[in-house]
Amino acid sequence: MESAEPFQDLLKHETRALYPQTFWSSVLFRRALDMHTKAFVFPKESDNSFVTLTAQLTKPLKAFTVCLHVYTDLTRDYSLFSYATRQQHNEILLFKGKTGVYSVSVGGADVFFKPPESSPAPMHFCVTWESTSGITELWVDGKPMVRRSMKRGYSLGTEASIVLGQEQDAFAGGFDKNQSLVGDIGDVNMWDYVLSPEEINTVYAGGTFIPNVLDWRALKYKTYGEVFVKRQLWP
Repeated sequence: MESAEPFQDLLKHETRALYPQTFWSSVLFRRALDMHTKAFVFPKESDNSFVTLTAQLTKPLKAFTVCLHVYTDLTRDYSLFSYATRQQHNEILLFKGKTGVYSVSVGGADVFFKPPESSPAPMHFCVTWESTSGITELWVDGKPMVRRSMKRGYSLGTEASIVLGQEQDAFAGGFDKNQSLVGDIGDVNMWDYVLSPEEINTVYAGGTFIPNVLDWRALKYKTYGEVFVKRQLWP
């Protein structure tokens, strides 16, 4: 049988090239893991603690839905979901500003939403976008914000670097600790179409529609730095 060492050496070389500053403390899962009832925990501010996700993408995206849970008491800016390509580092970005405004970016364009202020508690988000109309939606704890529109006719690239815990200001890098997440994130799922309001409310209530881009119940991921997998703190 041929030795696996050459493949492992190549994998290490490619990983070190993408994330040189955190290679020493990374954990890779090549097979998909069921993350049900679990969450990634980012216990402190840093520019080298993050998680990369492997998506199932074969063609450019003309629409998407991303849903996730986040629990943090941060009052500064931070990134919730960062999807970058080599051409555009804000291909998809969900970002919380210190003023309580959430920005959604597609293809480098931004729209803004201002949900009602609330005390620190686990929050559920769903973001949707479609190319045909450019309509963009943000749902917070099962409630829709007023719709916006951007990047009508655009297609999202498939060679993506998907990162949790940091915002990418470059492909697979350019991290700033002042935009890092401190807290928990989980139930990260992504579809290549727009979920209906009824489906989003079902997901918020704990139901499932099998995701076909990122599936929390069959997740391929890699952790870097000080990131832990713990039981989720929300129902």
